[in-house]
Amino acid sequence: MIRRIIAATIIAAMCAYAVANAANPYGLWKRGDGNAVVRIAPCGDKVCATNVWIKDTSEGEEVGDRLIMTLERKSDTKLAGAAYDPKRGKTYSITVIIGEDSLITRGCILWGLLCTNVEWTPAQLSLFPHEMSLGEDQ
Repeated sequence: MIRRIIAATIIAAMCAYAVANAANPYGLWKRGDGNAVVRIAPCGDKVCATNVWIKDTSEGEEVGDRLIMTLERKSDTKLAGAAYDPKRGKTYSITVIIGEDSLITRGCILWGLLCTNVEWTPAQLSLFPHEMSLGEDQ
């Protein structure tokens, strides 16, 4: 009986360690086209992706726009669920794949018939947005 309790405790500790060390998408991310930087962070029981910098606003993107995501962990590096865009009043299905130094988001509409992948790389914002560090192709 003691061995079973010890074994169960070890298994529970290993599971807790795996969950604690699973990759998360939190931080600042630069979109692959270089037009946006978003901050991904917890917001209540959801995850929010908020635009913190937009290069070209002609397509209607603005600083402060956000997606509110309800995500479930599918593996250590994959999350999936729904993303709500309050500005447009639309909900999308979304998958987030977390790499070592990258993020891929896959958003779909029309029951998954129309999907698009977006690649993201880590970004840093200085105290002055015009001095933002976006990597090599500033």
